Amino acid sequence: MKQTLHFIQYLRSSKGLGFMKKYIITTLLISIVFLCKSQSPVSYVNPFIGTNEMGHTYPGATVPFGMVQLSPETDTIQYSIGQGYIKDVYRYCAGYQYSDKTIVGFSHTHFSGTGHSDLGDFLVMPTTGKVQLNPGTTDNPESGYRSRFSHDTENASAGYYSVMLSDYNTKAELTTSARVGFHRYTFPESTQANIILDMVSGIYNYDGKVVWSSIRVENDTLVTGYRQTQGWARERTMYFAMVFSKPIRNYGCRDDAKVVYTDFYRKFNTTKDFPEMSGRKMKSYFSFDTKAGEQILVKLALSSVSTEGAIKNLETEIPHWNFDLVQKQAEESWNKELSRITIEASEEKKIIFYTALYHSFLSPTLFMDVDGKYRGLDHADHQAHGFTNYTTFSLWDTYRALHPLFTLVQQKRTSDMINSMLAHQQQSVHRILPVWSHYANENWCMIGYHAVPVIADAYMKGITGFDTQKALDACISSSTYAPYDGIGDYMKYGYVPADKSSNGASKTLEYAYDDYCISKMAEKMGKPAIASIYAKRSEAFNYIWDSSTGFMRAKKSDGTFQSPFDPMSTEKQGFIEGNAWNYSLYVPQDHLKLIALHGGNKKFISHVDSLFNVKLDEKHFAESEDISAVGIIGNYVHGNEPSHHVPYLYVFAGAPWKTQERIHQIVNTMYHNTTEGLCGNDDCGQMSAWYIFSSLGFYPVCPGSNEYVIGSPTIDKATLNLENGKNFTITAQNLTDKNIYIQQIKLNGIPKKDFIIMHEDIMKGGTLEFVMGAKPKKLR
Repeated sequence: MKQTLHFIQYLRSSKGLGFMKKYIITTLLISIVFLCKSQSPVSYVNPFIGTNEMGHTYPGATVPFGMVQLSPETDTIQYSIGQGYIKDVYRYCAGYQYSDKTIVGFSHTHFSGTGHSDLGDFLVMPTTGKVQLNPGTTDNPESGYRSRFSHDTENASAGYYSVMLSDYNTKAELTTSARVGFHRYTFPESTQANIILDMVSGIYNYDGKVVWSSIRVENDTLVTGYRQTQGWARERTMYFAMVFSKPIRNYGCRDDAKVVYTDFYRKFNTTKDFPEMSGRKMKSYFSFDTKAGEQILVKLALSSVSTEGAIKNLETEIPHWNFDLVQKQAEESWNKELSRITIEASEEKKIIFYTALYHSFLSPTLFMDVDGKYRGLDHADHQAHGFTNYTTFSLWDTYRALHPLFTLVQQKRTSDMINSMLAHQQQSVHRILPVWSHYANENWCMIGYHAVPVIADAYMKGITGFDTQKALDACISSSTYAPYDGIGDYMKYGYVPADKSSNGASKTLEYAYDDYCISKMAEKMGKPAIASIYAKRSEAFNYIWDSSTGFMRAKKSDGTFQSPFDPMSTEKQGFIEGNAWNYSLYVPQDHLKLIALHGGNKKFISHVDSLFNVKLDEKHFAESEDISAVGIIGNYVHGNEPSHHVPYLYVFAGAPWKTQERIHQIVNTMYHNTTEGLCGNDDCGQMSAWYIFSSLGFYPVCPGSNEYVIGSPTIDKATLNLENGKNFTITAQNLTDKNIYIQQIKLNGIPKKDFIIMHEDIMKGGTLEFVMGAKPKKLR
C-alpha cells in the first residue's frame, strides 16, 4: 500500500504530466485511501444492529469501555406510574427504539443490551422558539421539547452519532472521550435557541426516582451539578460539569415537585437567571442568539466523586473545542480495539462480526476520574492504586463468554476488572463479590456468585495482575455467605430446597459450577483441603437429577421433588429464565457424568436432538419478557443465556458434526445486519461474545478449565493479535454455505484428532487450520 502511494506521488510530480492524467491519478489516490479506510475494522461497525425490539442496544457515541455513553432517548415510557409495572418500558432498556418517530433528547449514560435498566443521566436537548420544559408526547411532539426525526438524516458509527431534529431544523452531532460527552448543534437563525437540561429524565423512570438534583451556573459558560436517584441502583449519585462554546444569554429553571418548605430563598426569583437551582424535579434551559448555520458546542463531563472531579475530567480529556478531532480520536480508539481480531469474510459477515466485537467492548464501563478517584460500594470516595476501576458487571450473563473473550484479547483489562471486583468485595458490608453491580451499587439481579468463574478462569489462564490469595478468600467468602439467596440451605442440604428459596434448581446447578471453579483455583494454588471441599460441592447437581423423568428438578427440603412438573414451562418450576429442558443440560464442569446420567452417548445425543426439535409453545414462555419466539429453535433458547453452551455438548458424546450443523444454523438465523439483528437481549455483550467465539470455531463451554470446545468456523480467516505480541491465526479452507463440516484440523501444522484446544496453545501463537466439506466426517 505504501509503495503504491509513493508511486502515485512520484507520477503526480513528474514534469509535463497533463491535467487529465493528474486528475485521474488523484482520483485513483483518493479511491485507494478510501478503500484502505473502508477495510479497517471500525468501518464495519453498525451501531443500529439490535436497536429495535429485543436487542436493547443503543446507537449513540462512546469509546471502548467508556464512562460516557451519549445516545438519544426516543420516548419517556415510565417504569411505573404509582401502581404496577408498565411492560412497554422493557423496550426502552437502552433508551432507544428504532421504530420510534421522535427524539426526546440525548443523555450520557446507558446500558447495552440489558433486560432491566437504569441510568439515562443528564438529558440535553437543543430547541428553538418558546422554551418548553416538559418532553411532550409521541402523538403531539409540539406539546413539549421533543422533536420528530427521520432515519434518512440519522447516522451512527463507532464513536459518532448525528441526526436532524426536524421540528427545530437543528442538526445534532455527538462524540465522546472516555469521560466527556461532546455535542455539536448546528442551529438555524434564531433569537431563541435553547439547550434544555432535564435533571428528571431517566430510563426506567418513575415519579420520585430522582431523590435530589442540583445545578450551579458557575459563570457564563460553565454549569455544574449532580443528581441522586433511587432505582435499580438503590442509591446512585452522579456529578457533571457542562461547558458551552458560547456565553449564555439567559437561563432559567422549573421544579415540578411540590415544595412544602420554601425557606428564605423566596427573596429571589429562583426560576430565572438565578445561579443556584435545586429540587426533585428540576428542569433547566440555557438560551442563545444564533445566526443561520451557527454551531453551539457543549461538553459535559461525568464524575462519581464530585463536580470538581468532573471539571478535572473535562479539562484533561477535551481541553479544546475541536469536535472533529475528538470524533477522529474516538474512531481511532475503536479501530485499535477492534483490530485485536482481524478477519477475512464476506462484507455482510464482517459487519455482523465487528459489530458483535464492538458490542462486546462496551461493557464493563470505566468508573473512575482521571486522578484515580471513584465512588465505592460503601459510598465513600476511594483512590485506585495500580488498577483502573470498572463497573457494570452483568455477571450471570457475561461469565459464560464475554469475560473468557477478554482473557484472550483484553488481558490487562481483565486484571483491572478483577481488581475492581475485589475492591467491591472489600467495600461490601456483606463481604461478597459483585452479583450484578453498577455505579457503586449492588443491585442483586439474577443468581449465582459468578464473579467466581471470572476470577478463577483468569487465574487458571495465567492472568495474575491481582492478589490471588485475596481473590481466593473473596471467592470463599461469597460462596459461604449463608444469608444470600439460599446459600445457607445449599450448604446444609447439598442443594437449594424449592420450598425455602425460589428458583432452587437453577441455583443448585449454578452454585455447583461456581464451586468447581473455586476447587480448580485452590488446587492450582496448592490448597488441597479447600479444593476437596469445593470439588465435593461441585457435584450438587446429582441431588436434583430425577432419573424417572430424565430431567433436573426442583427438590424440596424433605427430599421429594416439587410437583406438578412441566419440563417445558419457565414459570414455577424452580428455574429462572429457562425451563428444565434447557437447564438440565447445565453441568459444564462434568459433561461425562451428565452424559452417563442420560444413559450414555446415544441416548444423550437423542436427548439434545429433541431439545432442538420439540416445539416450545409460546404459552410456556409467555410470562418471561426476556424470551421471545425469534430466539428459539425448537425448545432451544438462544435468546437467553442458560443454554448457550448446549450446541457444543454433542462433541463430548462423539457427534461433533451435529455441533457443526447447529453452530451454522444459529449463526445464520439468530444474527443479522438489521435493527432486529439480535434474537434476544445482548446482555452487556454476552450474546455478541457467543457469536465471536462461534465464528472463530471454538467456545469456552466450561470457563475455569482452560479448554475451548471446537465447533465449526463461519469465517474464512481470523487472526488474534494477542497482548503478548504473538498472533494466532485460524483458517477455514473450502468454507462455503454448504461446506460446514470439518474434514481435518491442524494445530501448528500437526493433524489434530480431538475437538479441544487449550488456552495456552492459543497464547503461544500459531495456526489452527480447518479443512471444510459438505458431508459430516467422524474424526474419532
